[in-house]
Amino acid sequence: MSMTFSGQVAVVTGAAAGIGRATAQAFAAEGLKVVVSDLDAAGGEGTVALIRDAGGEATFVRCNVTQESEVQHLMAQVIDTYGRLDYAFNNAGIEIEKGKLPEGTMDEFDAIIGVNVKGVWLCMKYQLPLLLAQGGGAIVNTASVAGLGAAPKMSIYAASKHAVIGLTKSAAIEYAKKKIRVNAVCPAVIDTDMFRRAYEADPKKGEFANAMHPVGRIGKVEEIASAVLYLCSDGASFTTGHSLAVDGGVTAF
Repeated sequence: MSMTFSGQVAVVTGAAAGIGRATAQAFAAEGLKVVVSDLDAAGGEGTVALIRDAGGEATFVRCNVTQESEVQHLMAQVIDTYGRLDYAFNNAGIEIEKGKLPEGTMDEFDAIIGVNVKGVWLCMKYQLPLLLAQGGGAIVNTASVAGLGAAPKMSIYAASKHAVIGLTKSAAIEYAKKKIRVNAVCPAVIDTDMFRRAYEADPKKGEFANAMHPVGRIGKVEEIASAVLYLCSDGASFTTGHSLAVDGGVTAF
């Protein structure tokens, strides 16, 4: 796999922890300058500190991806700080459902669709012109295995991730001849702070999460980060409009 990232610039949303933090660190380790973004300023600054402590270069910009003006500001800061944009990882997302479809509320629907769909759409809306001006680049959006099939008791979340894949495929075709590739990464259950909070009170749920993956365990944030870097790399130069399942075999059934 050819990694030719040195001196280039990436922006990562949802980078205060978990998959976003691991991917920001992985980009920086390959020599990229990274713009770390999240609503959680303390967590985002923490990611920047980790990158700098490891000898990398990064800066933090707080952004609510559901607000157009804040997304515009984020992308303006990318250019003001580093003068270019080469790669974007649109990772900000939420999952807050706890029941079957009729039990969902309007507030849950608006929140999930707002962050997971509108947020990805807004980010790409303002990233694509920058990549076009740069002469090319790559975008990776965080979808989910829930976007590749069903997700009982998470119907709104599943709908949002199916929508992310639709946005990804559509943008990929629109810009396929402009040297801009757009792909999605589709994780299964990943070992994040969110996962630990959800299952620490009930170890049996954690055991079930491990068992649902044919490999016998949940995934690691670093494994998703590796997939994102691959999709951005020259090694994936013929890959666009693809939804890459990184799922321990879940979708093989």
